[in-house]
Amino acid sequence: MSETSYAVLGIFDTPDALMQAIPKVRASKLGTVEAYTPYPIHGIDEALGLRRSPLGGMVLVMGVLGALTAFGFQYWISAIDYPIVTGGKAANSWEAFIPIMFEVMVLFATFTAGLGMLLLLNKLPFFGHPVLSSKAITGITRDRYVLALEAESEAFDSAAAAQALQGAGAVEIEVLPAPDRSPFLTSDFILRTAGGIFTACLVAGLVMFLTIKWFPLLAPMKYMQDQPRLNAQKGSTFFKDGHGMQMPVAGTVARGYLPTATGTQEAAATLVNPLPRTKEVFAVGRKAFANRCEVCHGALGNGMGSLTAAYGGKPANLQAQQFRDYPDGKIYWAIVNGKNAMPSQAADLTEAQRWSVVHYVRALQRAQNAKDEDLKVVAP
Repeated sequence: MSETSYAVLGIFDTPDALMQAIPKVRASKLGTVEAYTPYPIHGIDEALGLRRSPLGGMVLVMGVLGALTAFGFQYWISAIDYPIVTGGKAANSWEAFIPIMFEVMVLFATFTAGLGMLLLLNKLPFFGHPVLSSKAITGITRDRYVLALEAESEAFDSAAAAQALQGAGAVEIEVLPAPDRSPFLTSDFILRTAGGIFTACLVAGLVMFLTIKWFPLLAPMKYMQDQPRLNAQKGSTFFKDGHGMQMPVAGTVARGYLPTATGTQEAAATLVNPLPRTKEVFAVGRKAFANRCEVCHGALGNGMGSLTAAYGGKPANLQAQQFRDYPDGKIYWAIVNGKNAMPSQAADLTEAQRWSVVHYVRALQRAQNAKDEDLKVVAP
């Protein structure tokens, strides 16, 4: 093969002449036989010995892989890593995975079709195919039919290839020079590309910045900069007193912080525990006390909780005579409203749980008496 030869083109006037020439040129075995026509010709793929395009199989494999990937990812998230019951369905309900599986399947298949066709089958980034620069290209796109013998090795004989094409009936012969296949990913190309991208981003950013500055009332910017929001730490003309921060509406309480029926702890002394002294009630009270009270008051209500012992605090000793004499209502009031350093538990415990804690505290106070039947419930 000469240094400047890539292929030899034989030009034919009719598709029948091209089809009759293909077996003769293939029989010469001088190189790869390729045909270029202005429109598809029936049977030409079989005549050239071309196999069926692998693109369909590639798309099928990657589409299935995408669907399985989406299924596995969703199954791991929903059923293993962070299971959440939604609408009473099992965490591994595969029916809910179908929309995402379809989308990822299409994503994998689309990228495979596009990139596989361009990079694998069309050999990009080889942008300049020699046939595109040939003299015959103007005829190929209109009414001429070309059969090419393309070089397979350096031993390609362009003269023999031209003779074979002429013998097969070609009316014209054209020898194509070898293309420049020097690498395009040079340092200069990379730097130019990066510089162009940086310049484009810089120009786009400046244009957007100046546009917003010059025309701040254009949609959608006007909705972003002119918002009737309220800053709690600054004045506001929305309220009559001119303050941004407002006190709660008179006569209302926040949801979850409902007070007891009595306003003071002394008045709450008349309240009566409505729950019976049963094992179930004691079990609820014991759980709530362990979760909310034991850390400070201790497991026996003696004020020796692990948290307060760590920093030397001394919370109320529920075993003291003062608290033994407390009516149930006063203990309930303290649970609901909080007392001294003790925070309110109104938002965290239901009414039944609060009264259950009162029963449990009474059981703790009587725990010194071995005859107390409540020990059967209280004791671990």
